[in-house]
Amino acid sequence: MSDTQPSAIRQQLGDFAPKLVDATDDVLFGDIWKRPELSPRDRSLVTITALIAGGHTEQLPFHLRLGRDNGLSESEIVETITHLAFYAGWPRAMSAINVAKQVFAG
Repeated sequence: MSDTQPSAIRQQLGDFAPKLVDATDDVLFGDIWKRPELSPRDRSLVTITALIAGGHTEQLPFHLRLGRDNGLSESEIVETITHLAFYAGWPRAMSAINVAKQVFAG
């Protein structure tokens, strides 16, 4: 994370849950996301898939935008959601596609 500007999660929760914010910034995004064994694009695809499969749509907008920044196209994300309808469940895919539509429209 940047030393000059606090991360979005630090701005949002830093005073309330500083240790969780530290773990998010330092371990998750500072270490895990930087490991060379998977590309950022692949990590985004895996993360989006896990969020959809788990029904965690509240984290999905951030990761859909990050996925695009990491090289996923909107059509690849839509196809992933369509594919997951048969493996993660129709309601989860429908919830995710609605989130994706909102994110991609904005």
